[in-house]
Amino acid sequence: MAASVEIAILLYQGVTALDAVGPWEVLSRIPGAKVQFVGKEVGPVVAEGGGLLLGATHSISETICPDVLVVPGGSTTPGQMVDDEVLDWLRKVHRTSVWTASVCTGALILGAAGILKGQPATTHWYKMGVLRIMGAKPRPDERVVRSGKVVTAAGVSAGIDLALWLAGEIAGRERAEAIQLVIEYDPHPPFDAGHISKASKEVQRLANKMMDDSMPGDQRRLVPKIAWNRFLDLVRTGQ
Repeated sequence: MAASVEIAILLYQGVTALDAVGPWEVLSRIPGAKVQFVGKEVGPVVAEGGGLLLGATHSISETICPDVLVVPGGSTTPGQMVDDEVLDWLRKVHRTSVWTASVCTGALILGAAGILKGQPATTHWYKMGVLRIMGAKPRPDERVVRSGKVVTAAGVSAGIDLALWLAGEIAGRERAEAIQLVIEYDPHPPFDAGHISKASKEVQRLANKMMDDSMPGDQRRLVPKIAWNRFLDLVRTGQ
């Protein structure tokens, strides 16, 4: 890859902050990296849960061919899955990107754009079924999944793992390990419930309720439209 690397991280209202900021923290430390937060419009973006503002410094219309594309998830993922302007932009960028990546439910947005058809991929455990409906082959036990130039990460914190992997591919393992040391990424969580296979049934029930409650009502109402769009896609492609 060229010495100068253009990296675009998509932002939208309701994005999960760590999905975007975690990868930024790593990728911005790659020598020659130019990391841009990109949105439909330049300006502030309210992250999921409110109370935290991120900022889109560039618009999608002026971001034509980044080397690396990162699509984070969020509570408003459904809205992005039916936004033709966003989906068209993703398809165009994907044609020329070196790497197209997603964090958490950002994979569903890539799926809605048709980028994950028939490809192994992962996302947040809560949305594995939707990932399958979008035409991907879910890998629920893997934290980062590569399929050609497409790389998907599991939920939220997995974006840091994804970014370190990308850093290794772009700048080499030694530089990636140095970045890992600089940010002192050496997790020792106080609990061992970070994967659904490790969590108790009680914790799983509570986590499911938390996820159910996190999606705004207007986003829930978009689910039938997403299903209809997917049905039309299946009819058109015969898959």
